[in-house]
Amino acid sequence: MPVGRGVRERFVKLFGDRGNLRDANRIFMQQLLYISTMRPTATGSAEMEAILSTSRRNNARDGVTGLLYYDGRRFLQVLEGEASAVTTAFERIRQDPRHRAIVTLSRRTIDAREFGGWAMACEEAGADADATMAQLVRLAANADPSVRETFLGLAGMRRAA
Repeated sequence: MPVGRGVRERFVKLFGDRGNLRDANRIFMQQLLYISTMRPTATGSAEMEAILSTSRRNNARDGVTGLLYYDGRRFLQVLEGEASAVTTAFERIRQDPRHRAIVTLSRRTIDAREFGGWAMACEEAGADADATMAQLVRLAANADPSVRETFLGLAGMRRAA
């Protein structure tokens, strides 16, 4: 797993050279960004509400936060939290039959949450593409530039279509 800026130095300062991975997992957070496609058999908006409701409940319980963007066909999601919680959440997603063609775009250690403290913010592509883009810009304001641009790029493609 890639180590974020200053993470190793902070770990050594807190635990010395004898610290272990369990200690690091409690202190350092992981961010995972993936994209997937909704299976054609899924029923759109109602299915999306079910996914979002379940995600929010599970994520609140597990301390996972993030952002989910859905363009009517694809999901782009970032998950943030303790490494084990993010891994568990992503494994649930990978096992969900509503998702296919799941691709991990990035996985990195972060010093602080970049997408706020909500269980799962969600933005769906809609009729007002300008409003959707403005909302994504606001929600991703503190994100790493490459992660932010991934969200804005997908929304921009949808906007241009």
